[in-house]
Amino acid sequence: MNRNIKKVAVLGSGVMGSRIACHFANIGVQVLLLDIAPKELLPAEEAKGLKLDNPAVKNRIVNASLQAAVAANPSPLYRKPDAARIKTGNFDDNLQEIAGCDWTIEVVVERLDIKKSLFERVEQFRKPGTLITSNTSGIPIHLMTEGRSDDFRKYFCGTHFFNPPRYLKLLEIIPTPHTDQAVVDFLMHYGDLYLGKTTVLAKDTPAFIANRVGVFAILDVLQVMTRLGLTVEEVDKLTGPVIGHAKSATFRTSDVVGLDTLMNVANGLAQGLPNDEAKDVFQLPDFLKKMGENKWLGDKTGQGFYKKVKGEGGKSEIQALDLNTLEYKPGAKVKFATLEATKPIEKLADRFKVLAAGKDKAGDFYRKTFAGLFAYVSNRIPEITDSLYKIDDALRAGFGWELGPFETWDALGVQKGLEIAQAEGKTVAPWVQEMLAAGHTTFYQVSEQGAKQFYDIDSKSYQAIPGVENFIILDNLRATGKVVWKNAGASVLDLGDGILNVEFHSKMNALGSDVIQGLLKGVEIAEKDFRGLVVGNDGPNFSAGANLGLVYMFALDQEYDELNLMISQFQQAMMRMRYSSIPVVSAPHGLTLGGGCELNLHADRVVAAAETYMGLVEFGVGLIPGGGGTKEMTLRTAARYEDGEPEYNLIRNTFMTISTAKVSTSAAEAFDLGFMRRGDEIVVNSNRVLAQAKAAAIELAEDGYTQPIQKTNIKVHGKGALGMFMTGVSAMKEGRYISDHDVKIANKLAYIMCGGDLSSPTEVSEQYLLDLEREAFLSLTGERKTLERIQSILTTGKPLRN
Repeated sequence: MNRNIKKVAVLGSGVMGSRIACHFANIGVQVLLLDIAPKELLPAEEAKGLKLDNPAVKNRIVNASLQAAVAANPSPLYRKPDAARIKTGNFDDNLQEIAGCDWTIEVVVERLDIKKSLFERVEQFRKPGTLITSNTSGIPIHLMTEGRSDDFRKYFCGTHFFNPPRYLKLLEIIPTPHTDQAVVDFLMHYGDLYLGKTTVLAKDTPAFIANRVGVFAILDVLQVMTRLGLTVEEVDKLTGPVIGHAKSATFRTSDVVGLDTLMNVANGLAQGLPNDEAKDVFQLPDFLKKMGENKWLGDKTGQGFYKKVKGEGGKSEIQALDLNTLEYKPGAKVKFATLEATKPIEKLADRFKVLAAGKDKAGDFYRKTFAGLFAYVSNRIPEITDSLYKIDDALRAGFGWELGPFETWDALGVQKGLEIAQAEGKTVAPWVQEMLAAGHTTFYQVSEQGAKQFYDIDSKSYQAIPGVENFIILDNLRATGKVVWKNAGASVLDLGDGILNVEFHSKMNALGSDVIQGLLKGVEIAEKDFRGLVVGNDGPNFSAGANLGLVYMFALDQEYDELNLMISQFQQAMMRMRYSSIPVVSAPHGLTLGGGCELNLHADRVVAAAETYMGLVEFGVGLIPGGGGTKEMTLRTAARYEDGEPEYNLIRNTFMTISTAKVSTSAAEAFDLGFMRRGDEIVVNSNRVLAQAKAAAIELAEDGYTQPIQKTNIKVHGKGALGMFMTGVSAMKEGRYISDHDVKIANKLAYIMCGGDLSSPTEVSEQYLLDLEREAFLSLTGERKTLERIQSILTTGKPLRN
């Protein structure tokens, strides 16, 4: 049957339930969010004379939870107004409304008796054939269906979201023996395509896949650090970005998530896994038990493995817990020779051999933790899953690892990893040695067609990973010789079907001369031999902006001719891209700032990941957008002058967007700020962005794309609007909201957007605005305060307001 999800009921409005509701609202689904009605009045309610049956009282819990979610930072919503799609209620008055819902998700407290009791009530109102799932992270899914009808059990399974649901990509689907296969297939597809998740099919085993392996990895680290005498700061240095994990690493992450959560999962695993060969690892170390007794649970209680205190002069400082004395001490500088050896190695996969070969305590740490992890995951097949790639998918999507355990093992070398595990006394599953003996030396390989394949234990052969045929993975194309052209900062790859892709691979994907050359080369080749061009990459971020270090160096040396040439070339590249004879589609994701935003402004179409943070941020470093961004935003505003809203209001709103360096908190908000426009697209699953961008380029080409002509009729308002802006800026200065240097930058921005000091409204060309833009940018690079702002960003990463 065709199944459409138009309305979802979320039962339970706690941190998890309210945020699941918000994410469904993000994708346009109507949500019914319910929770229990209070049993007692609050003093404020009594003072108002309210009774328990008053609607405001009965919905107090659910409304407070939703309000807290909407106010949270980072926000669980793409746009605050999306909260209007969520209707609240309580189990007493509104449970019958689930009859009109296509999917009911239970997210109440982790107690089987409470869940079963709620499901008994749900079955009175649920429409037969509709989906019913539980978000439990630990309770066996099959136990929840006891006493339920055949229809309930047929459409019931586990859907384990990870918190926060908007940002963490993992969704584990856990069927019971009674779940209809069509339901499983639907949820796997819906989670991927509509919710933007990496959907992983898990077996109904304790903690499923991600938490089973992830919590093992954390607790194993605790045991190894104790044996080696390492500190909290040292372990966080060893388990952070250097191995492709989050910057918060092990202990800072634990503080953020909450140590009670870690301990609850660990205790549940310790009790539920009597036959696990590594069951001793799940026994909490004494220091963790003591922290639990002391209520040192992390950020929620103000202290955990770290604690913020007032230092000398009242300045805040972060202290770390000494696990031997349980006293907090000032942070110490961490340095290991092994880590120093990896600094020149940019590619993550290339670091692991160096890390495992270290001769210091860091090397010991890596050998012991790799050994434990490799042995553990090898022995979890087929217990928790039949396919090794699912373990990697779960850890990458749920714990934010860049490489999963088997991918890490591949990077180190399967044979080498096996030897390390054996040397540390760990027992690896026999299938690994059988795989090696058969001549298969890796867990993954790329086929001649560019598809990633995994080693399938049952068939003893490599099989295609299901679902990835819908993704474009540039590394796989590179491995199969699809690179058409490259330099140090960019590559041009053949995506097939007549579409090229320009990929950046500079640091933070900054737009320097190499990247500009790559863009121009991509357009040139596409115009000659292809029918469309995509600009996108697989990096963590699309682009953090132009190469600010190069701007600073030229400005410091007063090389203004070089700077002028650099800005001119950037502008020309944007215009070349915009006015090429083939369609150009940009595919942004993550940080898309400054020059990265300007590039997207000049694409024929933008196909953005939902998690795209786009903005013209040049004001923060004392500059104005100089790569065509000011011109393009002025042009776009002028195109809206016939909409009916006063023209000065429209241009003022655009001015404020640029002058306050606003960055969208999502692609949806990028529409609100004018960085994206009608015809541009949002893709919820970032893995699908490049494929969708390619499809958009094909669509534009097949629709008969014709080369556009530069605009010469952009309406600007001259002195009239310029006076308005300068008066407003002066008032901001008088109110001490901005500095003298802010005034100077703002007035230069206004000058460009008004077309200079023209005596009356006039139509001007794009090149006219570009020239004004370049002149303003150049003049600001000669200001000492601008150089101070750039230096602050380059050295500290923090903006300076001077």
